[in-house]
Amino acid sequence: MIIDVKLGENSYEIVVERNCIDKASELINLDRKVLVVTDSGVPEEYSKKVASQCKSPYIVCIQQGEKSKNFDNYKLLLETMLKNEFTRTDAVVAVGGGVVGDLSGFVASTYMRGVDFYNIPTTVLSQVDSSVGGKTAIDFGSYKNTVGSFYQPKKVLVDLETLKTLPERQISNGLTESVKISMTSDKELFDIFENGKIEENLDKIIIRSIELKRDVVEEDEKETGLRKVLNFGHTIGHAIESCFENSEMYHGECVSVGMIPMCDEKIRERLKNVLKSLSLPTEVLFDTDKVCENVKHDKKFDGNQITVIKVNEIGSFVMEKISKEEMIDMINNLKGGEEK
Repeated sequence: MIIDVKLGENSYEIVVERNCIDKASELINLDRKVLVVTDSGVPEEYSKKVASQCKSPYIVCIQQGEKSKNFDNYKLLLETMLKNEFTRTDAVVAVGGGVVGDLSGFVASTYMRGVDFYNIPTTVLSQVDSSVGGKTAIDFGSYKNTVGSFYQPKKVLVDLETLKTLPERQISNGLTESVKISMTSDKELFDIFENGKIEENLDKIIIRSIELKRDVVEEDEKETGLRKVLNFGHTIGHAIESCFENSEMYHGECVSVGMIPMCDEKIRERLKNVLKSLSLPTEVLFDTDKVCENVKHDKKFDGNQITVIKVNEIGSFVMEKISKEEMIDMINNLKGGEEK
């Protein structure tokens, strides 16, 4: 199926089709120099399949993990393109998860002021979330996504067959983002999770999650209003994630914990039960001082205030401005935040 993302001159298609990676050259223009970016956690066959369909492919494989979203790899990819005389008519293709997509998209957005970028997400997390909407970035120091740009891909290929090689933990990690958007925007999607019929509805969950995010992005491409809803659970989640240097905690696992204090007490247990059914954490020991310090550097702060998303009823949300002090109090009150 085709999911259209209508953003005027930045519009593009998301192709959701099993084995579409096998016919990538029919769906995207690979008749040129193409930088194919992947990581060590992605089955090598995927990047090789794409490269075999390119006129002049150059594969770069980075190390798996959030720590690879750094200036060194950004520089490595730019140097590869310069060394091989890439021009503005050439392209970058990401084959992998969110780290590969974020880094590759940022490289594409800045090389010679922008070259074509295509995303082939191979994880649940990247398929339902990071490949949709044009956010590209690298991390700076211990802070996530502080250097980046809004840069929409020319096309996204979602091959659901690639999920067969994912471990269960990675599937659950990605489904956090689907739970997130169901909490704020789609009670029926949340019902699927609550009824426990996840495996047989995985394709439906992924497609619906993409559609919901597409709707938000079309309304607010550059996060001036509605798109802030996608940050539900992320302010605290990102701050927790930054404390774990060696990826002991995945992104979705940190967001899982971060959503809980943003829910009304009357629905909190329902969310916790869904998260537990997915083997996702509802609490975690962390260094409270580090988390509080990290949250102060969140790029979404406007002076001393940040807009947070709260859910009082499943399927709807409210935006609320709180101060840094209120956010820190919230972190201090999180169960599991006692470790120093």
